[in-house]
Amino acid sequence: MVLQQQSSVPVWGWAEAGTTVKIVGSWMPKDTVSTYVDDCGHWAAKLPTSQYGGPYTLQIFSNNINGNKIELKDIMLGEVWLCSGQSNMEWSPNNGIQNQQEEIEAANHPNIRFFSLRKQGSKHLQEDCHAQWERCTPEAMRQRSAIAYFFGKQLQQELDVPIGLIVSAWGGTPAEVWTPRDTIMNNKEIADAVINKTYPWWPVELGVLYNSMIHPLMPYDIAGAIWYQGESNRDNPSSYSLLMEKLIESWRKGFNKDFPFYIVQIAPFNYGSANNGPALIREAQEQVTHKIPNTGLVVTADIGDPQNIHPARKAEAGIRLANLALGKKYNVLENGYESPSFTQMTVEKGKAILSFSHAETGLMCPDKEIRGIMIAGDDGHFIPAQARIKENRLIVSSPKIKHPVSVRYCFDDVTIGNLFNREKLPVAPFRTDDNE
Repeated sequence: MVLQQQSSVPVWGWAEAGTTVKIVGSWMPKDTVSTYVDDCGHWAAKLPTSQYGGPYTLQIFSNNINGNKIELKDIMLGEVWLCSGQSNMEWSPNNGIQNQQEEIEAANHPNIRFFSLRKQGSKHLQEDCHAQWERCTPEAMRQRSAIAYFFGKQLQQELDVPIGLIVSAWGGTPAEVWTPRDTIMNNKEIADAVINKTYPWWPVELGVLYNSMIHPLMPYDIAGAIWYQGESNRDNPSSYSLLMEKLIESWRKGFNKDFPFYIVQIAPFNYGSANNGPALIREAQEQVTHKIPNTGLVVTADIGDPQNIHPARKAEAGIRLANLALGKKYNVLENGYESPSFTQMTVEKGKAILSFSHAETGLMCPDKEIRGIMIAGDDGHFIPAQARIKENRLIVSSPKIKHPVSVRYCFDDVTIGNLFNREKLPVAPFRTDDNE
């Protein structure tokens, strides 16, 4: 396994009530920790960890009549991340990624470890989960989360420490199943927006995966969480921002840590939606990262596939996630790890002038025309617009509209974005209006 380095990591288990349990890690053999087993047979303790390294052993002793001893071997100290969401987080290299065979054959990384939870829901909070730690080999990697792998690989290369990847994901699932039921039911706006549909392939009941695939992990010490989900909430986008706020809040409370939470924005795909739900979900995902401290957004407007809801370019998404962590959490990157985001629009001489964050070095487009730019006047009717880049601003206009009121960029299901900052990170889709 991988334990979080330079921390005080929770260790817990079960033993005979009324006995004492002692825990010792070989990285600090003199720091033996003792704890009392309560009347329900449960014990918990915190164990200090040193700087990254390994392999180590972890020994657990009981003073009961049998003198039980458990020894866990091949333990690394490093950085541990929780990787969760629906199918694009679950998606394995076996299912299809770019350069599939080359990536699989090169996936020998003994200092990257996976802990991939079995897909199982529960109507009640669980204390145990079903998974086992495994080293990253080509055989393991090909069956595990591709996003998590590329994220972990980039972190391991840049930080040169062991990386633990706890993967808890289930394709098709809405965010409501990953959030405590009471949290949803106690918030009228979220509860009223829940869609009452059922499917034979994945659970939709409130909280059932939080109960069985998140709660049992708590309070294992993690460095942070990455999240790729949202496609299954496209029919109820109005509550998604608030729902994600509550999900993040509940996870941080359960892990007893305000860890970083990084969101992958859902990619372009031809959903054929009537309510522009995918665009509204992307907007909600960005809103979450503006509202909640210690969060971040990975934009995928340029790497989607209109014909495939599971885009093959998982490496780019995973690397962008890792670079976000390297910049925001680990302070290894000084800049170039966040996508530009719309901040302000002014109108001068019939032209809309748009400004962006994270575009200090300028904007760029590799094509002759910027795709997905729409403009509207007082009537609110959007038409295709002309756009040109002026350093770090975008100048948008149309001869048909004398007084621009609103501009949109890639604010639909399917348009592949081609507007970037100079660090080649895509501009997040946006609208300057708030009309749904």
